[in-house]
Amino acid sequence: MGAIILHKFYFILIVASGLGLVHVFAGKLRFLDVVPRSRWLSFAGGTSVAYVFLHLLPELKRLQDVLRPAPGHVLSYLDHHAYLVALAGLAVFYGIERSTKQARRRSRHRTGEDVSTPQMFWVSISAFAVYNAVIGYLLVSEGERGFGGMFFFGLAMALHFVVNDFGLREHHKHLYSRYGRWLLCAAIVAGAVTGRLVEIRPAAIALMVSFLSGGIILNVMKEELPDERESRFAAFAFGAAAYAALLLAI
Repeated sequence: MGAIILHKFYFILIVASGLGLVHVFAGKLRFLDVVPRSRWLSFAGGTSVAYVFLHLLPELKRLQDVLRPAPGHVLSYLDHHAYLVALAGLAVFYGIERSTKQARRRSRHRTGEDVSTPQMFWVSISAFAVYNAVIGYLLVSEGERGFGGMFFFGLAMALHFVVNDFGLREHHKHLYSRYGRWLLCAAIVAGAVTGRLVEIRPAAIALMVSFLSGGIILNVMKEELPDERESRFAAFAFGAAAYAALLLAI
């Protein structure tokens, strides 16, 4: 039994390392960096959103029971804790995105260089490192349910990382290429190792899934919605429909 668990963890480490390498090598996919937006990026965004709405958000319904406090608790008047945490995740990454864009604007006015400040880079990359570490930890949780769940979670996150990497590389340029991509790669592996070594209480996992759901929704939508992206709705819709069909079939 112990050998099976160990072999499963080795497989989880391989998947986590593969996800990390998406950040390392996504910048070499030059065909993604075009306007109108690459169909592949819009397709990847669609699959990420489908995973959130058909897997993570239904999971929030179950997690709500885990987070619900006992009657008389100071938070007992809050009926939707999991959804509030998802909203917080969305708000946090929206705030980071807005601050990064403002930093780029100030940099353009002062120096003519369209890149965020080093301070904003470290704020942003720290938030995304936590984000990736949570995904690495949840990869272990999915692995406990079976290889199928881990595979579909890993596939959705790999496509999602391509979208995230594109936005981070655009904002932070050489700082992301030199430091950011390696830190994000290390973060997801660190999350997976932590998931193997440390057993976190169900309520904490519920909070992580909730926060992650809000973050994924925002990080995909911020890349797809701006007019200057000239996003590909057909590719986005096809990615969402294809991945939804896949999830519903299993």
